[in-house]
Order: sequence, then C-alpha cells, then structure tokens
Amino acid sequence: MSIEQEAKAVLDEIGKVVVGRTRTVRLALAAVLAGGHVLLEDVPGLGKTLIARSLAQALSLDFRRLQCTPDLLPADVTGSFLYDPGSREFDFHQGPVFTGLLLADEINRTPPKTQSALLEAMQERQVTVEGRTFPLPKPFHVLATSNPVEYEGTYPLPEAQLDRFLVRLDIGYPPAEEEVEVLRRRLARQKEETEVPPVLEPGRLAELQHELEQTTVDDDLLRYCVDLAVSTRQHPSVEVGASPRGAQGLVLVARALATLDGRGYVTPEDVKECAVAVLSHRLVMKPETWTSGVSGVQVVTELLGKVPGPPSS
Repeated sequence: MSIEQEAKAVLDEIGKVVVGRTRTVRLALAAVLAGGHVLLEDVPGLGKTLIARSLAQALSLDFRRLQCTPDLLPADVTGSFLYDPGSREFDFHQGPVFTGLLLADEINRTPPKTQSALLEAMQERQVTVEGRTFPLPKPFHVLATSNPVEYEGTYPLPEAQLDRFLVRLDIGYPPAEEEVEVLRRRLARQKEETEVPPVLEPGRLAELQHELEQTTVDDDLLRYCVDLAVSTRQHPSVEVGASPRGAQGLVLVARALATLDGRGYVTPEDVKECAVAVLSHRLVMKPETWTSGVSGVQVVTELLGKVPGPPSS
C-alpha cells in the first residue's frame, strides 16, 4: 500500500466518526506526519477531543488526555519520584506526557510554570525531573486545545510557546445538515463512545516520517515560503511577524501535504493550503489593529493574494 493509500485510509476511517471537518483533520494529519504539534482553538463541543482520539487510534499511537486546570503542577505532566518502601529508593513514575499522542485539553487554563514543563517536552522530546533527564517515546506529539472565548481564570499562551505548535487550527460550527448527521450517527451506534480501528501498523508512522524526508522542494518554493514569512514582518498591522521557524514550518507541512497526495515534490498549492494554519498564530498584532478586529488569519489570507508565487515551469 502506498503512502497516499495509507493516508486516504486514515482519513476515511476518521471520517466515519468525525462528520465533515475534512480540512482540519487533513492538516492535523499533515502536521503529525511532519513531526510537529497541533493547537486546536475553538469553543467547546465541536469535536476537538474526538479528532485527537480518532487520530491516535488510526495511527496506532498510545493516547493520553491531560485535563489542564489552574492547580495543575509540572509533576502532574512530567511525572515524579516516589519513595518505594520495599527497595528504600525513590523510583520515577512517568506522567501522562510519556505517550505517543498527548491531548492537552484547555491548555490555557494551566499556569505558566506547568506550561513551560510541557514546552520542554514539545521542543526537546524529553523531560527533566530533579536534575535527571528522561527521553520521551518516539514518535511523540501534542495536540492541545484552547478556548478563545473565555479569559477569566486563564493563562494565555506566550508567543514563545505558540511558536512551538506547527499549526493552529479552528473547527467552526458545522452546517445544519452535518449537525443532523452527527445526531443520526449517535443514535445509530447506540452508545456515546466512538472507536476508530487502527489503520497503520505500530511503528509505521515513524517510518512514514522518515520517508517524508525524500520529498523534494525546489529552490523557487523555498524562496516563496521565505517571501511569505518576510511579508508578515513588513505588514502595517503586524508588530512582530513570523520568524524563520515559520518559514520552515511552511516547508515541512507543505511537504507532508504533497506526500499525503502521493507526490514526491511540493507545489505552490501545498504551501497555500497550509499557510494560514502555519503562520497566523505566529504573528503579534499591533494594539491599534488588534482592537479593530484585524487578525493573523486575515493578514496571512491577504498576503497569499499579494505575494507572487514561483513562475510556472
């Protein structure tokens, strides 16, 4: 089975329990294939947890859910040393971060000290507890959710941590017919829980991530990715634009999208498909434009129409 067929099978199986949301699931899968982390930002009840669990099941990844709360401590994420009376020694007990896909639910509800512990895990693929370092399983991915409409008792993610997410995705309310289909499927299965059968063999995701490195990207497309990132720094509504990590994120996700489509090369359409998800959360808007409602999504969408792409060959 080719990578394209495997990807289609994963999306098809997830589509049996997640109604619609094809673009969101496709970009989340591409981000995981590219080795990155995903931030799902939207109001409660739109299926963010369902997407995360379904993705883990289809990819044969161990899945754990961490419910972020204001009293959550770093040790609740990373794990801690506990005294064993039998051996008279302190043994390390792993936290929920030791998994294949971690759902950090409502990450903006946990305090900065705990967020920073998760940041090390995301960036370094390791945790440090009492001076000792423990590597995380490979592959390891974080899918975090954030509620953008509640601010009381929350801790907004700093730009440094937002930048660690390869993509930020929203879901949006479904059309009425899709919402009816959600209810229809719930009645048909006669239970609340959903199950997605594993599509990939255990360990296959790591192989696909390695094969992804063979996908080629022309210099013209590399320049296009850089031009998009640079243009965000020059936009009059933006205080701080996308860093070079943003341009790299464009290349990585575009390459994953090309691989999902069975191509060994990247096209400008791949870059355009993921640009908003990769760049919009990396922008810091000027106060006067932020209060007027101009968002990073609007800025990146505008720039996609202005920044010239590579010439047609």
